[in-house]
Amino acid sequence: MKDSKKDTNINIALYRKYRPENWAEVIGQDHIVKAIDGALKAGKVSHAYLLCGPRGTGKTTIARIIASELGTTPNDIYELDAASNRGIDDVRSIRDSVGTMPFDSKYKIYILDEVHMFTKDAWNALLKTIEEPPKHVIFILATTELEKVPETIVSRCQSFIFKKPTDSILSIAVTNVAKKEGYSLEEGGANLIALLADGAFRDAYGILQKVISFSKDKLISLKSIEEVTGSPKSMLVNGFLDALVSKDIEKGFMCIKKASEENIDMQVYLKMILAKLRYALILRYSPKTKSSIEKIISEEDMIYISDLISSKPEYISSSTLVVLLNTYQSIKSSPISELPLEMALADIINERK
Repeated sequence: MKDSKKDTNINIALYRKYRPENWAEVIGQDHIVKAIDGALKAGKVSHAYLLCGPRGTGKTTIARIIASELGTTPNDIYELDAASNRGIDDVRSIRDSVGTMPFDSKYKIYILDEVHMFTKDAWNALLKTIEEPPKHVIFILATTELEKVPETIVSRCQSFIFKKPTDSILSIAVTNVAKKEGYSLEEGGANLIALLADGAFRDAYGILQKVISFSKDKLISLKSIEEVTGSPKSMLVNGFLDALVSKDIEKGFMCIKKASEENIDMQVYLKMILAKLRYALILRYSPKTKSSIEKIISEEDMIYISDLISSKPEYISSSTLVVLLNTYQSIKSSPISELPLEMALADIINERK
């Protein structure tokens, strides 16, 4: 197999260039690696696997590693994206081909991605084949929406639930890939990319690639990452938290207004606020965690958060965090994106008077 990690073609997307090719390279899904690797080594091969979880967490990657571990060559791996091939005719072509023997492997493996997109007729056509496939056939299904997969299918597969990687895991991964590409990120830069990626390796590497492509220096500053990604500047995030501490609702409204004027996505803006508020609460109630947090955020942010909690302000609290978490869910469906955050600010400071 070609070693993609040695391919220096700059046109290759980083998430493809650094896609794990064996169990040892998989990050953040230890529970799945341990279960599947152990079963395969024990000779317990399932006829159908169902990989479920958020986008960009490695479902297709794991599917390909399973195929590799079973010694299946590319000639005997068939991949289908159900998002664009979702009808009964597409499934019939699979059903008609399973009877033929593999070219040069023990197994023929069918990797079906985004299977929740299949039509009802397509599922019905696939059901019998998944239930009793030929001994040389293995199905690996992947989906981001398990609830849309028929129970009759789920019950016939070994199911594995993927977790979103933590910001810490993503931050380390981004730092390592940047280093392999010959770049380093200013303190706090990797954490910012991790936050923006929202638990997806693919998005994290995509953001990093965008940042690298616009960088003129090998050391990429936090400011340049903010500019390239369109993420809110620290001053706007800090301004909102300062408004909570000082109970200055007008200042908070001005920060929200400024973020909107700069075309910053309100969910991204609130996520950055939530991230700092979370670190503030952790440091306030568990000071011993300071050393571990210092490895993730910038020195400037560490000083700011330490100063923020020094007086134990009333609204830097778990109840405030709950209000803002609920607000995060509301922003997406709001006709005015700033409104939920403005209402939350008013509720927190005015205590619903």
